[in-house]
Amino acid sequence: MLFDSLNVRGITLRNRIVVSPMCQYSSTDGFATDWHLVHLGTRAVGGAALVFTEASAVTAEGRISPQDLGIWKDAHIEPLARIARFVREQGAVPGMQLAHAGRKASTRPPWQAPPLIPESEGGWKPVAPSALPFAEKYATPVALDENGIHAVVKAFADSAKRALEAGFLTVEIHAAHGYLIHEFLSPLSNKRTDKYGGSLDNRTRLLREVVAAIRRVWPENYPLFVRISATDWMDQGWNIDQSIELARQLGPLGVDVIDCSSGGTVPGAQIPIAPGYQVPFAAEIKRETGLLTAAVGMITNPAQADTILREGQADLVEMAREFLRLPYWPLHVAHDLGFSVSWPVQYLRAAPDGTPSREPLHAPEPVSVAFARNTAAK
Repeated sequence: MLFDSLNVRGITLRNRIVVSPMCQYSSTDGFATDWHLVHLGTRAVGGAALVFTEASAVTAEGRISPQDLGIWKDAHIEPLARIARFVREQGAVPGMQLAHAGRKASTRPPWQAPPLIPESEGGWKPVAPSALPFAEKYATPVALDENGIHAVVKAFADSAKRALEAGFLTVEIHAAHGYLIHEFLSPLSNKRTDKYGGSLDNRTRLLREVVAAIRRVWPENYPLFVRISATDWMDQGWNIDQSIELARQLGPLGVDVIDCSSGGTVPGAQIPIAPGYQVPFAAEIKRETGLLTAAVGMITNPAQADTILREGQADLVEMAREFLRLPYWPLHVAHDLGFSVSWPVQYLRAAPDGTPSREPLHAPEPVSVAFARNTAAK
């Protein structure tokens, strides 16, 4: 199963291994750099099927930190296009995660302290569903009014068009980890009394509007992922039952894969971290809705990953830290499991005997480019 291909709409993934979005905190003004090219390109060379960028901000104020990758202006397209082209040339699918940090914005990279960057030092005022700070050392955000919410929806759609223009074949909406969309979903962070707060339908409204707006500009034959936190791990918070209902709402709107993570909306949650601790969420959402799911979280070894797939708990496995340790994990794992997968011809001299070669590809301009140009002209 681990090395079986998977068709999602018009895109074929060469196996079930996905490089999960990982913040690199290596941008200036949102621009992709050589670091991003090497970081993402290496994992494509290493045999992953789908390579996601880190959370890419749809607005400047939606960055977690000033060093975040961005897709909020047209100038960001060109350096991203270089990355998407290289990833495709290695036989992988380039994906972009679209994100807005909400009340967790204007913070320093995690290796610096304290987290908050005050406005006096170049920070900015975060926005959120309600004027509630994430934690003591975070800024108190401004509660978005309806005009602000509509602007966020438009920003996600505009960013999807730019991702398309850059040659990405998949986008993922980041609705997890306590960032803006998750803040709307969770009753712990959403205290609104208008049509975006209160009931489950109201709290999921922003995400549904974002999905619909992106699907209007995203090609029908290209996949759309949504990453959710399946639970807040807190009483009275977002939970798996609400996640299942959300997935039922999103499928008919054009979402293909639910990427199942958890936590992040409030500090202090007691999370039982262990290998595969989030896999049951992917399994339950898949079973209850029939949607494709991706499992993520402390998936590190091939037997574990293969079992998740063979037992039908998820359709894809996503890894982050393991890819930081072993960029060529799929190539090594395939050999250990006795599968024959192709190696880049440039690396063939180091491959096991009998390994087939992956000839250099020159990826044609994807249909997304022409589609994006036509859409932008409308």
